[in-house]
Amino acid sequence: MQKSTILHTLNELPNKFNLDEFLERLIVIEKIDEGLKEAKSGKTISHDKVKKMVAKWHK
Repeated sequence: MQKSTILHTLNELPNKFNLDEFLERLIVIEKIDEGLKEAKSGKTISHDKVKKMVAKWHK
């Protein structure tokens, strides 16, 4: 995560804020960034494949 992302997120919050909320926002941003990187590198599963996987769980 970039320092600029942290500062931007911090600047979006009001002067008084809950630390847990700030950390949750940073975690969400980090997870989204990770997902985007995985998608760009082709580490995704097609919708049809996921449907087949889920169907096996219900058996």
